[in-house]
Amino acid sequence: MSKLSRSLVAAAAAGSAALLGAAVLQPANASPAPAAESKAKPKAPKAAAGKDVIANLWSWNWKSVGAECTDVLGPSGYAAVWVAPPAESIAQPDGNWWDVYQPVNYELNSRFGDKEAFAAMTKACNDAGVKVYTDAVVNHTAALTGTGYGGTQVNDKYQPAMYQRGDYNVDVCNRTISNWSDKWEVQNCELLGLPDLKTGSEAVRSKIAGYLNSQIALGVSGFRIDASKHMPAADLEAIVGKLDKTSDGSRPYVFHEVFPGPTPPPDEYYGSGKVLDFSAADRLKSAFQGDIASLRDFGNGQLPADKSVSFVTNHDTEREGRHLSYKDGDTAVLANVFQLGWKHADPAVYAGFTYENKDASPPANGDGFVTDTDCGNGAWYCLDRDPRITGMVGWRAAVGDADVTDFQSPQGNVIGFGRGDKGFVAVNNTGGAVTAEFSTQVPDGTYRDVLSGDTAREVTVSGGKAKVELPAKSAVAFHPATG
Repeated sequence: MSKLSRSLVAAAAAGSAALLGAAVLQPANASPAPAAESKAKPKAPKAAAGKDVIANLWSWNWKSVGAECTDVLGPSGYAAVWVAPPAESIAQPDGNWWDVYQPVNYELNSRFGDKEAFAAMTKACNDAGVKVYTDAVVNHTAALTGTGYGGTQVNDKYQPAMYQRGDYNVDVCNRTISNWSDKWEVQNCELLGLPDLKTGSEAVRSKIAGYLNSQIALGVSGFRIDASKHMPAADLEAIVGKLDKTSDGSRPYVFHEVFPGPTPPPDEYYGSGKVLDFSAADRLKSAFQGDIASLRDFGNGQLPADKSVSFVTNHDTEREGRHLSYKDGDTAVLANVFQLGWKHADPAVYAGFTYENKDASPPANGDGFVTDTDCGNGAWYCLDRDPRITGMVGWRAAVGDADVTDFQSPQGNVIGFGRGDKGFVAVNNTGGAVTAEFSTQVPDGTYRDVLSGDTAREVTVSGGKAKVELPAKSAVAFHPATG
């Protein structure tokens, strides 16, 4: 849900709670492309050079996330997994995906599994060397009344299980945000009818911190804060300052969703964590739908690398058509290959479910509980395990913190670049096969292409040159350890 959709404003203004969910995001429709198989201002823990990739397994149930950590993410070298909100949320009859962004109880009984399943997931992931980050929905609670997935009954939206009316900003602004250029309104009025928590209150801050600390106690290492722009930055700094250290003794890894708009700017939130960089995803879409040679200076004009998390798409923007998604097939895969190859912000790889309409439920049983992820049945798009992506995760770890060098574009929509002498990647974003020669600092030798899976394609470097054959919409990556 995150920012939800501006199309909801009319529904909220009309006071129609039923319409609140019905217009959350914009559409798109196509078949999935086949996947080849200081407390006040804490700094996020620094990942080992190259091991910073976050797998965003959005709307996967806890059992499936744990299995993916064990079988795929850990062995592939992912640093962390980012999962959906674990709080109990309102249950909609149609099971719309956005209901999990309407919490009614901070108990960990969600449509993805109960507290025991959540704890088993975090243990499995931590045992596999994969940190767990959860979506934290703390700006608001549910706009809709009814019954939660854990059985909690809500008859008044200002009185869910964990709050009372006095814990909300309804006394200072009892209407939906309408002027998105007014910072006070953006942060004190209701986001599309969702009850806005009074995060300036010490009692509310402590309640939120307690909810997040209950997850840290079960092995969670960080949080993506939903709708951060709708909370004053100082309030979030105070809340994050109350968080416990994680199991390895570090501060939690926090990153904020500050959806682009007139106000507030992303840099206000650097005091409590990193910020998701929508501009990076915007630029990747523009380049991969145009000419990727324009990516020569990728990073310039975007959020600072050490203050941001990059992504190609997320659950909001894929439905809006703002960013590339599984519906764009290999073009989107190549954008992820580029993101993983470039040295900039910590990158997130998105793997969600396929859908026919913007509100569609994830695959679920008759009671709305999400069923196990099956990457082979077409209902899920498991990009995280595509060999082109796992290959790049390993490649990124191998090149470590080496700088980007030797950017070349021998023809339109074909590029190559290195990370010094540590590795090289070439991308063909055209619809036809290309043979191109690239200069590289990788020592002379013959190397296995880490993106070709079982085909074990090889690339030979001779005299500082690599002649590479690139099929349509494909990429090649190699590094010295594959020689």
